[in-house]
Amino acid sequence: MSKIKKIVLAYSGGLDTSVILNWLKEKYGAEVVTYTANLGQGKPLDSIENKAKSTGASKVYIEDLRKEFCLNYVLPALKAGAVYEGKYPLATALARPLITKGLIETAKKEKAEAIAHGCSGKGNDQVRFEVTAKALNPEITILAPLREWELNSREEEVRYAKEHNIPLEIKEESPYSIDRNLWGVSIECGPLEDIGQEPPPESYQITSSPQDAPKEPTYINITFREGVPCRFNGKEYKLVSLIEKLNLVGGKNAVGRIDLIENRLIGIKSREIYEAPAAVILHYAHRELERLTLDKDTFRFKEIVAQKYSELVYDGLWHSPLRQALDGFVNQTQRFVSGEVKLKLYKGNCTVVGRKSPYSLYEKKLATYSEEDTFDQKASQGFIHIWSLPLRTISKTQRREEKK
Repeated sequence: MSKIKKIVLAYSGGLDTSVILNWLKEKYGAEVVTYTANLGQGKPLDSIENKAKSTGASKVYIEDLRKEFCLNYVLPALKAGAVYEGKYPLATALARPLITKGLIETAKKEKAEAIAHGCSGKGNDQVRFEVTAKALNPEITILAPLREWELNSREEEVRYAKEHNIPLEIKEESPYSIDRNLWGVSIECGPLEDIGQEPPPESYQITSSPQDAPKEPTYINITFREGVPCRFNGKEYKLVSLIEKLNLVGGKNAVGRIDLIENRLIGIKSREIYEAPAAVILHYAHRELERLTLDKDTFRFKEIVAQKYSELVYDGLWHSPLRQALDGFVNQTQRFVSGEVKLKLYKGNCTVVGRKSPYSLYEKKLATYSEEDTFDQKASQGFIHIWSLPLRTISKTQRREEKK
């Protein structure tokens, strides 16, 4: 491997990446450039530049990617109905390919030979970062200090930071590992590793408990245009703002809490707590509108596509040809997914109470049992006769053979 002269580090400003920054400079004698993406972490990033430079960064990049994240990553997954193992809306998984794209572009701009991340050796994110990076630049060198350095605990990292005069804001240590963006919050570690116990109240970050939620239900209306959510309670919003609004109203009503034992990519099971008010509301509303506007075969097949799409995203294969090809199918299905869904939010529950669409396939005169009924029930006899033909044929053949 040729000598590494410059490294672009995915930088959050926390303990791990602050120590990594100095460690990379020491180990490789290289210049380190930091890269930070604003994806709606819920905290100001104003201090990032000063902190990175005071830790030794030669240059600092901070990009506001909220719009690109929502339009080019969240929206395709929403239209696909991608929810991993039926529960997780993929907030962190969707963010990683975009952050990696920023790292690769910055490395190209800076003529850096390597990128670095702060992911552990037994998590999903290391795979997502590195597979995406190799898809975008097969020649890039990827450094993962947490997999190779000599620091084996948080205490050792703090000691290293003090020895090297790395500025740290030492606060009361949280037992939780938290990752947050506009599409959701991922929470793990600490008390959550006891899977027999209810998550402690303080583990939740953006949602009220059902006990503290309003005593009266909140009714909301969401309008979709070709599968894209565009209006909230009759008012037009850009996607970023609409998601922010739904996070607030959903969180207030305790909607979006998820407790999941999930299958990690590397083969272990882990307990993850997620908060995703906007994601839960939008996925639910979108699917209810699809029930109204998609024909039976397309709706059923799309459920299969949704599962595969979610697995590809979770497994770090955002840039796979299959994921890109599935987008073609999904976008075709969304041509008539337009209309309005009315929802009731109440103490953690999100239920549909009304829906309408100019492309609705619901015909009341066909569905009703009242005097307005126009369905020819006599026609069903012939339909059932033809529909049962394969099973009747199988039964006759097998019975005949059994009598021999």
